[in-house]
Amino acid sequence: MSRRALVLFSGGQDSATCLAWALARYAHVETLGFDYGQRHRVELDCRVRLRQGLLAMPWSGQLGDDHLLSVDVLGQLGASAMTADVAIATQQDGLPNTFVPGRNLLFFTLAAALAYRRGLDVLVGGMSETDYSGYPDCRDNTLKALQVALSLGIDRPLTLQTPLMWRDKAATWALAHALGGNALVELVRRESHTCYLGERARLHSWGYGCGSCPACELRARGWAQWAAAG
Repeated sequence: MSRRALVLFSGGQDSATCLAWALARYAHVETLGFDYGQRHRVELDCRVRLRQGLLAMPWSGQLGDDHLLSVDVLGQLGASAMTADVAIATQQDGLPNTFVPGRNLLFFTLAAALAYRRGLDVLVGGMSETDYSGYPDCRDNTLKALQVALSLGIDRPLTLQTPLMWRDKAATWALAHALGGNALVELVRRESHTCYLGERARLHSWGYGCGSCPACELRARGWAQWAAAG
């Protein structure tokens, strides 16, 4: 419990679950969010409500400062369906056009710089290659290699932890329940945001969203599988 963590906290289901996971393990946990011109910028508002809700949880005493960085350079490098009003589709290379090249690499690099300043030694992200959209910067090998590079780059040992790497969305819901029971599940269901289109007009059984984008489909399917398992 003496280690200090920094959680990449977007306001989505995965990062909210990872934040609870870190709070249950570490003596001090800070959060870091990014405004990169995402279409679903509403997730940044969800970050505030999720943090407020987590203050009612047993491990709220470990929750430290929140940080928000502007990284609009990602949009300047080229448009994607995450940063521009274009239809979601598959590119010629087989990846969805929601892929933002270098996003997680940049996020963890900035997190490492902040961790250096704040005396934090664990970086936590919600990446998974079990139930995901195929992004190469979510893969376990990518992040293991990045851990080595970042530790060398700041000359301090950093641990990159991805508690969802081998969990699908059903298992992610199960993890939230194991960590905080129905209260945490309901907080994540209502206050986190996953939908790529930023839709929050309709509350489904699994949360808010358009219900048809890839992110909504993954979240809805995971909820149904978890609920069916009891």
